[in-house]
Order: sequence, then structure tokens, then C-alpha cells
Amino acid sequence: MIYLKEIKVKTDGQEDLLYITDDAETAETLRSEGEAVLVYLHPGNAGQDFSRFLFAVEDPEELEPEYVERVYRRLKGLPWHILETPRCLIRETTPEDVEDFYRIYSHPDITKYMEGLYPEVEQEKQYVREYIEKVYTYYGFGVWTVVEKESGAVIGRAGLSCREGFEDPELGFIIGVPWQRKGYAREVCRAVLAYASAALEFTKVQALVETGNAASLELCRQLGFHRDSEVTLNGREYYLLLKELPG
Repeated sequence: MIYLKEIKVKTDGQEDLLYITDDAETAETLRSEGEAVLVYLHPGNAGQDFSRFLFAVEDPEELEPEYVERVYRRLKGLPWHILETPRCLIRETTPEDVEDFYRIYSHPDITKYMEGLYPEVEQEKQYVREYIEKVYTYYGFGVWTVVEKESGAVIGRAGLSCREGFEDPELGFIIGVPWQRKGYAREVCRAVLAYASAALEFTKVQALVETGNAASLELCRQLGFHRDSEVTLNGREYYLLLKELPG
């Protein structure tokens, strides 16, 4: 007998269904119809090919609502809502955010201490699509988009990444010039660090800040980072800062 279950999912004011099945043919049919499908794996279907499906569970009757919503969002191409602060929503980045990023990065103060975007908008959008697939989906975290809740405006980016050659996850942040000096960066970074500890169970986070970037160095000091060493990357000098997170 084929197992097939429908779970109602409400996202952004809309209600839809997430299907759970243990049959590969049924799963393929549902997916071809544009439905979100979660695979149920058990000894009885071990010989079936589910390699084309992103998500699978072994106990479909014990799913947390947050997990169900996040699976549905990923399969439907909707961003995960990561966390909220009093003034901001932090969510996964989408290709639609790229236009706002170009406006933020157009100010010379932003790119003074940070790499710019791709020369062409479509190149950056393709990078975001690949980032969603290869980073968000694989790691479950990354650098996210910061939205001001009152206006709905994209005001920056913040999150966590893994830098090649370093052991600890890295905090990164950028707030557009019109929203600077209003406490947004401190508010958002504190929330990201709390999320890193509580949700991701990280015990230590690093930050790499150019030695001349006094504003970011002061913010990291306020966030509880301490200076560990100096490093050179691509000919530029950085302080490696570390912060222990509560267990």
C-alpha cells in the first residue's frame, strides 16, 4: 500500500499543501505537477530511486511545523525566514534582492572595506541562485538579507559563512549608508550571534575586519569579540577577531 499524506502549510498569508509519500512514482508525478514533495524512507522502499528529491524523513508522523514550512519554502523557491529583531526581518536572499544590493553597494563607503558585486546584474542573480542551492540547502545557514520591517526596504545583509582555511564560522554584515548610525548593525548582529548559538549550536564565531575599518572594529568590540591575530588576505591586512558563544 502506498503511503500518501497531505499537510496544510500556510506561508505569507497563502495556504497550500506539502505531500509526503513513500512511492517514487507517486512522488515524481506530484513533482511534475508542481507540488512540494517530501519523501518517506523505510525498509520497504529501500530499492526505489529517490535521488532527485531534496528532503526525506523516516518518521512522517512526528514533523515539527517549522521543519514542514521550511521544506515547503525550499521546494517552492521561497526564502526561509531566519529570525526577527525589533526593527528587522532577517531572511534568505532571493534573486529579487539583487537590485537593492546594487543600490546599497553603489556608495563608495560600502566597497571601501568590502568586495563589490558582479559587473552585471544577471551575473549576481545567477550567483544568488547557486548560493541558495549550494549553500543554504547544504549548510542550512549563510549570509542573509536584512529587511526593515516598518518600510519593507532591503537595508543590508548579515549572516554566517565558512571561509576556506579557517576553522570557525564567520560573522559578516553590511548595512546601507542611509540606515547607518541608527543601531541596525548592532541589533542585527546580536540576533545573528544568538541564533548561531541557540539554533546552530556554534560555540565560537570569528570576524575578519580590515585594520583600518574603525567602525566595524568598534562594533565587534561591543559585540564581545576579542582580537586574536593579524592576517593578510589578497594583499589586505585584517584583524582576526573571535567570540566564544554560550553553550
